Amino acid sequence: MILEEIRRTGAVQVHALVARLGVSDMTIRRDLDVLAKRGLVEKVYGGATAAVGQPSAHEPGFEAKSVRSLPQKEAISAYAAALIRPGTAIGISAGTTTWTFARFLDEVPELTVVTNSIRVADVLRAGGRGDRTVVLTGGVRTPSDALVGPVAVQTLKSLHLDMVFLGVHGMAEGPGFTTPNINESETDRALVDAGRRLVVIADHTKWGVVGISTIARLDEADVLITDDGLPADAVAVLRDRVGELVVAEARPEVGELAEAEA
Repeated sequence: MILEEIRRTGAVQVHALVARLGVSDMTIRRDLDVLAKRGLVEKVYGGATAAVGQPSAHEPGFEAKSVRSLPQKEAISAYAAALIRPGTAIGISAGTTTWTFARFLDEVPELTVVTNSIRVADVLRAGGRGDRTVVLTGGVRTPSDALVGPVAVQTLKSLHLDMVFLGVHGMAEGPGFTTPNINESETDRALVDAGRRLVVIADHTKWGVVGISTIARLDEADVLITDDGLPADAVAVLRDRVGELVVAEARPEVGELAEAEA
């Protein structure tokens, strides 16, 4: 049943499986361990997704990606939100990391946000701040709930933003910051060009992953915020290439700590 659900939706969460099957948290985690050892799933924060190793043009759905590396994404988001001053205009790209980041912006007053992400716009609207302006670019929807294509690009070309926060599918020394969607790459490039300062937010699992299309070179990032799971060789490369590298310390999941102690 777990495999069938992962194949249908792309991901499962431990708490949902516990409620659905009427078994303990530890039972579900043991089942996921067995499936992961067989190479059938990838264990992630709070659950599991389909096994990795997909080609460079493959893009999982939003639900599948949203549960991956969540503690890392939250640590990264907290650092990124602290960079924003009240009254500024920022751009936010689509993706699960930027979606997580959007939830950390409720305390920033008088913010103008331009985004090509329906999910990000929904989070910002749900915050209920009357002093916030959210501009959604329009365009054609992708599996990651990005709006891309000529409409989005044309909108972004006419804008001037203080900062752009970019989520990426992968980052590597040669290709730079990449995406598996060519149309999304063009739109993200227009978003990058619209900003005076580029902040890339990407957890350590993105290192060494290469999508089919490059969004930006590593040295175009004024700031790269990642997490402490990044290997030492990657840290050395990125410190040399990006303007500023920030490594956030991620807190492990409570359930995982309990398992380790047991």
